[in-house]
Amino acid sequence: MRPTSALFALALAATTALTLPALAADSTVKLRILETTDLHVAILPYNYYSDKEDVTQGFARTATLIRKAREEAKNTLLFDNGDIIQGNPLGDYVAREKGLKPGEEHPVYAALNQLGYAAGTLGNHEFNYGLDYLKTVMAGVKFPIVSANVFHADGKPYFDQYRIIDAKVTDEAGKEQALKVGVIGLVTPQIVNWDKSHLDGKVVTRDIVDTARALVPEIRAKGADLVVALAHTGISPDPRQGGEENAGYHLTQVEGIDAILTGHQHRVFPGPDFAKLPGADIEKGTINGKPVVMPGFWGSHLGIVDLTLEKDGGRWTVADGRTSTRAISELKDKQRVPLVDSEPAVEQGAKAIHEETLAYVRKPVGETNARIHSYFALVQDDPSIQIVTNAQTWYVQRLVKGTELETLPILSAGAPFKAGGRNGADYYTDVAPGPIAIKNAADLYLYPNTLRAVVMTGDQVREWLEMSAGMFNTIDPKKTEEQPLLNAAFPSYNFDVIDGVTYEIDLSQPWRYDMDGKVVNPESHRIRNLAYQGKPIDGAQKFLVATNNYRAGGGGKFPGLDGKSIAIEAPDENRTALITYLYDQKTINPSSDGNWRFAALDGNPLVTFESSPKAKDVLPADGRITPAGDAPNGFAKYAIRLAK
Repeated sequence: MRPTSALFALALAATTALTLPALAADSTVKLRILETTDLHVAILPYNYYSDKEDVTQGFARTATLIRKAREEAKNTLLFDNGDIIQGNPLGDYVAREKGLKPGEEHPVYAALNQLGYAAGTLGNHEFNYGLDYLKTVMAGVKFPIVSANVFHADGKPYFDQYRIIDAKVTDEAGKEQALKVGVIGLVTPQIVNWDKSHLDGKVVTRDIVDTARALVPEIRAKGADLVVALAHTGISPDPRQGGEENAGYHLTQVEGIDAILTGHQHRVFPGPDFAKLPGADIEKGTINGKPVVMPGFWGSHLGIVDLTLEKDGGRWTVADGRTSTRAISELKDKQRVPLVDSEPAVEQGAKAIHEETLAYVRKPVGETNARIHSYFALVQDDPSIQIVTNAQTWYVQRLVKGTELETLPILSAGAPFKAGGRNGADYYTDVAPGPIAIKNAADLYLYPNTLRAVVMTGDQVREWLEMSAGMFNTIDPKKTEEQPLLNAAFPSYNFDVIDGVTYEIDLSQPWRYDMDGKVVNPESHRIRNLAYQGKPIDGAQKFLVATNNYRAGGGGKFPGLDGKSIAIEAPDENRTALITYLYDQKTINPSSDGNWRFAALDGNPLVTFESSPKAKDVLPADGRITPAGDAPNGFAKYAIRLAK
């Protein structure tokens, strides 16, 4: 090689060394996507049911996490995933008492409007108060709301199905770039059953995955470089059948979606709840290689998706993606402590509506002679459920008087809504003797369900209870080692107790149904000695069973409950029926009638369950339940005697 050629080669190599990194940086963008979900009107860190501060919740503190996460990244987009206007007395007060004027901001959206959201979607609870109210709420939202699988009865989309956001971003070289972000919204299709009284004849829904497969290519064709799914749905690896309530897992297999923001289940992904999920990389926060995040509920966490985008032939592609969550509180020395303070602007903005809500929930509606708590509601017949089922029976009796339904025996189904679980060791009802306020009634019946009554046969009642018995693990009477009683995956709101009949639950038998309502052990029968008025129940006899719109419409996938057996669609909420009952009774003496119990087992198995440490103060007098030490996450462990 001649000297001039050598010099040229050295110069070229030096130029290349300087230019290639610059070129690579020029075509690389780091984008951070932030998610809130299932806020349920929890603007401030306050529990209106217990009437005290609650450090585990509050968008005001999530807002601080949002600000900090933005400070760390050049490029951020913030999204909300729905279930935002319902879930605590503030939401009920605005919807039922105060009202919302056209153009007025709903308090929770007023808080979000301050943060500069890029877009949001709807959750199933947005429909709880009806379409007219929802329309008024949406008029005050200052960012796009998208929901792709909700349609008018004539097939026209009810909302904007998606948006393409023109985002200005800064690449790694400091140069401004244009990025088109497609955002599609999706909601659990079961809303048409759960809120049938509001939606019947007005709204139809379509499958989440099918909707995404149909629209994502269209979004791409319109120029979207990136597609983000705001999916108000949970994560389940169960085989796809269509119409899934929890379709987040299957969305990861839809080509063209780059990131999936989930919710609805009130869980955290990535996290230990999903450690055994097939195809999940918990360390990276992906499912089937696709970034997925689910940031808890009530503002407990902020979801973060960090994407690395690179240009490929003039189009942006995702080179890498990982997800994480950040919590607003942590457990320290068995106590929940805050990790961040509230954002002053959000806190100040909610001050007036907070004070109005406090005045609302403190109104007395009756009086109780004894303490009402739910510490043992999952393991024995409990007054906190009995009060609700009594109120429902009383209400239905008034409705059927003078009608052809009056001749049917009335049963009443209720469940412990506040019974710890993933909501924490403080998540229990505990009402002191004395005046009962609206906040206490709402504590006993958490959701704004509307009352329904269904016609069921004795055999169908039995199967209803068999499904409900999925709350418990199978117990081997011969084992001497400790056996946990409660099935942690089974939601407490699906543990229906049916009053008006008596029965025992045989824990030595396996589940008859799985959590999808499928018979998995046909020969198993956990429900023993089911009787009505002291006699074995007649399988063909018809009963009128008081319940709620969620259960009657198929919520929980209980056998025989699919919306077709509804005989009464009451105009009032179950909670309203309870409050009216308390007004009527004036003073109640809460007690359970002991209509169900566990069947005695041979041997003396060590069976334990978790509840609040406060339950030690109200142990049953018969000695069946005894303290058994501490449990993780602030819970206490208790042993229950099942021996004969």
